Amino acid sequence: ALEVQIRTPSMHEEAELGVCAHWHYKEGTQGGKDRRYEGKIAWLRQVLEWQEDIGESRAEDLASYFNQAIQDERIYVFTRDGHVVDLQAGSTPLDFAYHVHTEVGHACRGARVNGRIVPLTYALSTGDQVDIMTSQGGKPSRDWLNPSLGYLVTSRAMAKVRHWFKMQDRDQNLEAGQDMLTKELERLDLSLGKIDLNPLAARFNLKSRDDLLVALGAGDVSVQQVVNLLADLQPRQQDLLPETLLRPSRRREESDVVIEGVGNLLTTLAKCCRPVRGEAIAGYITQGRGVTVHAAECPELRKLQEHEPERIVAVSWSAFNHQPYPVDVFILAYDRTGLLRDITAVLANEHVNVTGVQTHSDKSDGTATMRLVIEVSDLDVLGRVLNRIAQQPNVIEARRIGNYG
Repeated sequence: ALEVQIRTPSMHEEAELGVCAHWHYKEGTQGGKDRRYEGKIAWLRQVLEWQEDIGESRAEDLASYFNQAIQDERIYVFTRDGHVVDLQAGSTPLDFAYHVHTEVGHACRGARVNGRIVPLTYALSTGDQVDIMTSQGGKPSRDWLNPSLGYLVTSRAMAKVRHWFKMQDRDQNLEAGQDMLTKELERLDLSLGKIDLNPLAARFNLKSRDDLLVALGAGDVSVQQVVNLLADLQPRQQDLLPETLLRPSRRREESDVVIEGVGNLLTTLAKCCRPVRGEAIAGYITQGRGVTVHAAECPELRKLQEHEPERIVAVSWSAFNHQPYPVDVFILAYDRTGLLRDITAVLANEHVNVTGVQTHSDKSDGTATMRLVIEVSDLDVLGRVLNRIAQQPNVIEARRIGNYG
């Protein structure tokens, strides 16, 4: 039988050196001595070592690792002793530490690159010399599993951190998971006490609220996944304004309000709470100005519900429009030269527009406060931006603010 294969040069290289290579063609040929082929064998040995390190891997971890091997470019950095370490492009000193040894990663508390102390989120480049600083009895941080914070890039390192937390006590993971979610929701000006986590748990094939919090604490579920699902499980809050989909609430028999042609009603976002896609909302029918959309927790909305419940309508985010929403952000930091420049650089890198800035410097305690009005598309983007700002030097806190939070 005659077999004909037609491939581009890139297809050929991936087929011969990738995960699905026809390696049996190499047997007994000169190709078996090819340095790239030997490199791929070494890489497979790393996979086996990884499995020995963390025991039974989650299927998605292993699949992610294989995908990275196919798709990602590589960088080559040096240990303090001059040994070469092959890493995925974009890797951090923490990825490097876990590549060297699992316990080095767990105990990592800092890093020097080319003799200079850098944050653990620093992106390594080919040729860098990396020296890891450890502490005795050091433990991983759950923040390392938060992709928005940028501590880890490689699936191998993330799997080792997840495995460590999975081995911890259930009560510890429950407490840690609740703390993580509470902090993230507070940063977004939301309250955990007003959210039913049981439907969220079911989406992750978990039995209860506590199981979800344990999974968060163990690193099996990320805070971003939970926040994103919150948007999906609100009453069909799928996407953005201004074309808000409205449906009438159950009205009292004596109500004079009749909602007709609801698809054409004018909608505006309430300035008192500035709701963002992903959080629960409700509408208030005004006199002559259409429907004003409030965050469900807005105190102003509660007052309206008490006095004119017949004017309240259920609303949900439209699935067809994708325009940003204004959000008020508060930043507290120790004052320094270039602070505002660094924060605006973060916003520029995230493609977030700034429409208002107020700054104040307190000479008595050396702090600076900023109030920004930024435009974001959803809660996920807002959370990522706040996390990036909070990582900047001297920043004490960065959070969303509103008249109700």
